[in-house]
Parts: sequence; structure tokens; C-alpha cells
Amino acid sequence: MQDLSNNISIGNSIINGVKTAAADGTGIDLQGFEEATAVVSVGAEGDTLSSSVYFEVSLEHSDDDSTYTDCVQADIVNGTIAAGGIWLKLDGTTGGDPDTAGDTWQVGYVGGKRYVRLVLAKTGTHSTGTPISGMIVKSRPRSAPVSNVKHNA
Repeated sequence: MQDLSNNISIGNSIINGVKTAAADGTGIDLQGFEEATAVVSVGAEGDTLSSSVYFEVSLEHSDDDSTYTDCVQADIVNGTIAAGGIWLKLDGTTGGDPDTAGDTWQVGYVGGKRYVRLVLAKTGTHSTGTPISGMIVKSRPRSAPVSNVKHNA
């Protein structure tokens, strides 16, 4: 029997925290894996999100972890991607409303480049901020089991 934990590895692209500003996520190396899923977790909105106060999350990819380009629709599955690689708009409307309970969104990456990262853009004034984190879940390893041991520094 195989278990999921020995067949995935998770990389933090956008470190969990209360966000009031835009941020480029850390590139996650997909070498040794066949699939990846971008996951964004959002806590209760600190500022009321609206058409003039919102966050957008985009997905970018790279061959060298230096020069990133926006992903396009052909690079993802189970979602829709707009110009600029934007696949999630947190604006308080249906489909982008973390409300007071928070929520989680995901999209699959099939673009074929070695590195992927999430990018957080903001529009409007975010004075209180909203808790946001972004992870890349790497799956279907070419060699399993995968070591997921984390060490405290």
C-alpha cells in the first residue's frame, strides 16, 4: 500500500503571514517530479475586499529560477488563467471571497518548466492586511519514497 505523504513534497512559495503588500514568491524546483499543484490558503480578510481593494495571485514558471514568465491556460489544469498568469482574484465576490472563515484554492501546473512560483499583487489600500500563504505541492515523484523531514534552524 502506498501512502500520499511518501509521494509528495511541499515547498513554500509565499510564506504564511498577514499581507498588505505585493510579493514575489520563492521559486520551487520541480526536478524529480511529474506533477505540481499550487495551493493558496487565505485566512479571514482583514480589510473588506472589493472591486477596489483586492489581491491577485498569479503563477509563473522558469527554466533557470531567474527569468520567470507568466503561465498561460495551456500550463494549468482545473482552473482558468487570465493575462499576467492570474488564476485567483481575492475581491470578496463569489469565487474570490475568503470572508471571515478563510478558504483555500488550488490549480494544477502542467507547463513542463523546472521552476514555478506564486506572485501576489495588490490593488487598493490594505491597512489591516489578510493572512495569505502559497505552497507548491510536488507529486508523482520519479523516485519514491520522498523525504519530507523538516529541520528546525
